[in-house]
Amino acid sequence: MPERRVDGGAVAPARPAGVWHLLDPKWRIARARVTSVGETQRARALVLAFIGSGFFAIAFAVAERVLTYFKGAEDIGSVLAGKVLSMLLLAFSSILLLSNVVGALSTTFLARDLDQIASAPVSDRALYGARLVETGVHANWMVVLLLLPLLSAYGVVYQGGPSFVGFAVLVFAPFFALPTVVGALLTLVLANVFPARRTRDFLSVVVVLAIAALAVMFRMARPEQLVKPEGFENFMDFVAAIDTPTAPWLPSEWAADAIMAYLRGGMVQGALLKLWGTAATLVAVGYLAHRVLWARGFSAAQEGTSKHSGVHERPFVDRLFAFLPSQRRELVVKELKVFARDTTQWSQLILLFVLLVVYVANIRYLPLSGEGMTALLRQLVPFLNLAIAGFVLASIAARFVFPSVSLEGRALWLLRSSPLAMRDLLWAKFWVGAVPLFVLAIVLVLFTNVLLDVSTFVQIVSTTAIAALVFPLTAMALSFGAFYPQYDAENAAQIPTSFGGLLFMLSAIGLIAAVAWGTGRPAARWVFADHFGWQFDNARLLLPFAAVATLCALCTFLPLRLAQRKLEALERG
Repeated sequence: MPERRVDGGAVAPARPAGVWHLLDPKWRIARARVTSVGETQRARALVLAFIGSGFFAIAFAVAERVLTYFKGAEDIGSVLAGKVLSMLLLAFSSILLLSNVVGALSTTFLARDLDQIASAPVSDRALYGARLVETGVHANWMVVLLLLPLLSAYGVVYQGGPSFVGFAVLVFAPFFALPTVVGALLTLVLANVFPARRTRDFLSVVVVLAIAALAVMFRMARPEQLVKPEGFENFMDFVAAIDTPTAPWLPSEWAADAIMAYLRGGMVQGALLKLWGTAATLVAVGYLAHRVLWARGFSAAQEGTSKHSGVHERPFVDRLFAFLPSQRRELVVKELKVFARDTTQWSQLILLFVLLVVYVANIRYLPLSGEGMTALLRQLVPFLNLAIAGFVLASIAARFVFPSVSLEGRALWLLRSSPLAMRDLLWAKFWVGAVPLFVLAIVLVLFTNVLLDVSTFVQIVSTTAIAALVFPLTAMALSFGAFYPQYDAENAAQIPTSFGGLLFMLSAIGLIAAVAWGTGRPAARWVFADHFGWQFDNARLLLPFAAVATLCALCTFLPLRLAQRKLEALERG
């Protein structure tokens, strides 16, 4: 064991570091970030507090209203409330497990401080406990925040009282610990089968496929039928269907049973025993596996991964982008190569495709196949679809376009030391992001409009509006990414969740609302006039449409110009 000097020159064995010794530096860093508040940090904190409070209030109000409605239904209200809670916890459990698997790989095998910790007097128990806590905090905090307004609504509606807070902590401490322990155990096994850096790529694809499968299964289940008792032969069959446990052998069902039993004055000991007993058992199993397998997995993680030769069919690429000058062509090819080489980036396209399929399926299931007022509603739905599709495009831009400047990292300084105009770099990133978004937007809106069987006028307006939204959304994502970069980010998926990503999404929502209102309101008036045979002056469409076109043009060129100035000023600084 390593030795250390004590008073008098005597030599004593160094005391192994405990769990708190390993967590203390990270706690100090987090506390310093919170306490050392400047002007910018204070403004960010106020914005985040405002948004968080608004989200909590809206989520609580919706949950409270639904639960109040359930409670008013005799005999079946509490059953419905318990069913909803168990289904939500089951969905949260799936998300938590996937998140913890990926998070455990980073904290347990790929963290930057593991080189020093591995050579220090740190016991297996301390390392396992510290990394388990760190993984759980990073992977679970968002679900905790989502769960708070929901549990608050349950406590208020069913009059749980102040003691409900303590009981909820008693229930959800093992509930959140279980996916963390299982995720760490699965990661430990995978890291001993594959090198950790290859495992990260493998897990990125597996996580995306798993989420995609969950989304498809949820849509195919058509949960809206649960609130349609007429689909069952009699009322008792309906009650029996929703009272059947969703997954009686999963912790989500145990947690839901414990919460509802407490609120209804029932027995909670059995559910608590299952939660805590299973959590304690898995922690012990995980610790034993950590002692045996961690050193081997960590050693394999230090090995470099082989790279492909990188030979590409350049003649094909050159022909594809032959219309571009050679310098801009090379920049576009660089952007495409960077995207293709990052598994965490392109694997997200699988999930994106599945979510779009689910979205189109939801449009297909809308009950709008009738005539009369139903036909009128069918002509108005595309304008709501315009806002939703715009939000989808903004989310994709936040995920793929916003991080593009940050992902340059240190290579940005290499690019700036070359005779390369910043304008060329930004426009290359802009077109690499805008062209796929443009194709996606056109296909999405055209396909949904075909399913709705809308008129030619509605088809033209909605398609033109969504096409016009693509370019300002791409430019704004690039600009916000340049003003709020994270050049040291280890994972591209973490960059959009930063303060700059939040500001971009808020600005994008404002732009989408303006475009949807500016095009949808006058177009809807035209649809009403055409449906009821009223007179309508088509010239009244010109002014709002021209205003929308001007707004989109300004929000395209102005952000790109500001981003160019920002990066050029960074070089001079």
